[in-house]
Amino acid sequence: MPNLGPLELGIILVIVIMIFGVGRLPEVGGAVGKTIREFRRNMGNSDDKKEANLLEDDEDNFEDDVDGEVTREEKASSSSA
Repeated sequence: MPNLGPLELGIILVIVIMIFGVGRLPEVGGAVGKTIREFRRNMGNSDDKKEANLLEDDEDNFEDDVDGEVTREEKASSSSA
């Protein structure tokens, strides 16, 4: 992927100004910034949700293991009695 130097960034800026005009440029910049912030926030929330789901799965597996162990011990004690 090619690097963007000052000349390329200047050309992109001129094209953006020609498309949107000087008056709408702050509005467009604000909308782009807001979109980027929301995207980053949602990506962070997605990671938090994944971590919460993993913790819930671990708790469920632990409870299943404990229930299985209790059942085995009950069977063993009733067989020996």
